[in-house]
Amino acid sequence: MNSYIGKLDEKVERTHVRYRNRYGIALAGDLYVLKNREKTKKSAAVVVGAPYGGVKEQGPSVYANELAKRGFVVLTFDPGYMGESGGEPRHVSSPDLFSENISAGVDYLGLRPEVDRNKIAALGICG
Repeated sequence: MNSYIGKLDEKVERTHVRYRNRYGIALAGDLYVLKNREKTKKSAAVVVGAPYGGVKEQGPSVYANELAKRGFVVLTFDPGYMGESGGEPRHVSSPDLFSENISAGVDYLGLRPEVDRNKIAALGICG
């Protein structure tokens, strides 16, 4: 079942990824890249966080699709305790945890071979 709210552009590839934050919680994410990008070139990247209670298949997927079409490598994620990410009890949220999830995304992107680690931004969406 496709639970994404927007249609993925034919020029963009979306890959499911997993990585951990500093608390050891496994975060579920999606990596968006332009299909025909120059493979030897390192690209700027953006990690996109969802609004409270949101997940990667909602608003972040729309932003990621548009940014990837413009050449950015984009990471969306389900915050810890939400969606496909780990963490118990479920549906827990705090500014500290959300900040750590963004930081973990920046760290993950910085280790990707296609990303220029000096050009990583964070984008938070508010509901």
